[in-house]
Amino acid sequence: MATRLPSAPPILPGLAYIRPLGSGGFADVFLYEQDMPRRNVAVKVMPSDVRDPELRRMFNAEADVLAHLSAHPSIVTVYQASISADGRPYIVMEYCPGSLAQRYRVERIPVEEVLAIGVRMASALESAHRAGLIHRDVKPSNILITTFGTPVLADFGISASLQRKSGGEVLAMSIPWSAPEVVAEQTSGTVASEVWSLGATVYSLLAGHSPFERRERGQNTKDLLRRRIARATYVEIPRTDVPASLQVVLSTAMSRDPARRYDSARALGEALRAVQSELGLSPTPLEIPDDEWSPASAPVDFSDSALRGPARSHIERDLTRRKSRAGTGVAALARDEDTEISAPSRRRHGSALPWVIGIAAGLVAGAAAVVVTLFAAGVL
Repeated sequence: MATRLPSAPPILPGLAYIRPLGSGGFADVFLYEQDMPRRNVAVKVMPSDVRDPELRRMFNAEADVLAHLSAHPSIVTVYQASISADGRPYIVMEYCPGSLAQRYRVERIPVEEVLAIGVRMASALESAHRAGLIHRDVKPSNILITTFGTPVLADFGISASLQRKSGGEVLAMSIPWSAPEVVAEQTSGTVASEVWSLGATVYSLLAGHSPFERRERGQNTKDLLRRRIARATYVEIPRTDVPASLQVVLSTAMSRDPARRYDSARALGEALRAVQSELGLSPTPLEIPDDEWSPASAPVDFSDSALRGPARSHIERDLTRRKSRAGTGVAALARDEDTEISAPSRRRHGSALPWVIGIAAGLVAGAAAVVVTLFAAGVL
C-alpha cells in the first residue's frame, strides 16, 4: 500500500488523544492517555476509508493473537479491542516509547545486549509456535522497547494471515529478513522460516544492516535482495567483538536449507544462551510455557472479517434513562463509559448539585431539632 498520511484519531471513551505515533500499510497508531487507570497507551486504528474485508480479517487476527500471547513478558501487552463511534476497529496496547527500527543503523549495539534480545525473542516465538501461531514478520522494527527498557515482540498483524490473489497465497513479507523459501513463495511461513528471520534480525543488530544489504546506492532493490537471499551465502559480521561461536550460530539459523537450521526457536535461543555462557555472561532466561500449556481461550479464527464490538453511530447522552435505572451491589457502581468518561466537565458541574441540596437539607433539619429541644425544656 502506498505511503499515506495518518487518518484522524477517533474519539474513544475513557481515552484522551495526545499525538500520532506512526502509520503503516493498513493501520495508524496514536498515543492516548487512559483515564482509569491513568496511563499512556498506544492505540492502533484502521483508517476510516478502509473497508477491505481482508484487512479487517488481519486486524481481528492481530487482536486475537495478542489476547492469546500478551501475558508473555517479551510480547507487547494488549488491553482491549473494540469499534470506535465512527465504525473503526481499534486495539489498545501497552505504550512502548522505543524500538529497534533505526537504532542498529546509527549505533554499535553491544554484543551482550544483542544476545539478550535474541534469547527474549526466541522465547516469544517459541511460545507463539506452541500456541499454533506464526508471526511471519520478525524484524528489528517489530521489536519495541518498553518504558522499563525491556524488548518485546509486536505487530502480529500478518500472523497466519495471508493476502490472497489468483493462483495461490502470497505472504505480506519484509524481504530483507525473510527466508529463501518465503521469498520464493514456496511457503507462507513455517517454524523454520521464523528461525531464519530471528537469525537475520540478530545479524542486523550486530552488523548495522540487514544480512544481504549492500552499501552501494541502487544495490538494494527488491529484485536484487531476492536474488541474494535465494543464494543465501552467509557473510560473517565484520566485528572483532563478535565471537566465532556466534557467527556459527547465525550461519546455522540462516542456512539456505530449512532442514539444516535449528529445529525450533527454543533451540536457537539455547544456542544463543551457550554463547552468553562462553563469554562469561549470565544466560538470559528462556521463558516458554510448559509442554501441557494451551491457550486459555478459543483458537484464533483467521477467517473472521466481521466488525466486532459495540459499534455506535453516535455517543449516547440519555441521562434521564441512566438516572432512573435501579441497581444494587457492583452493578450499581458501573460507569457509563460514554457519558461519564467522555464528558468529564459536565460530570463535575452536574454532580455538585445533589451535594449542595443535601447539605442545605441537613442544616434545616438540624435547626428544627434545636428549636424543639429548647421548647421542651421551657426555654421557649
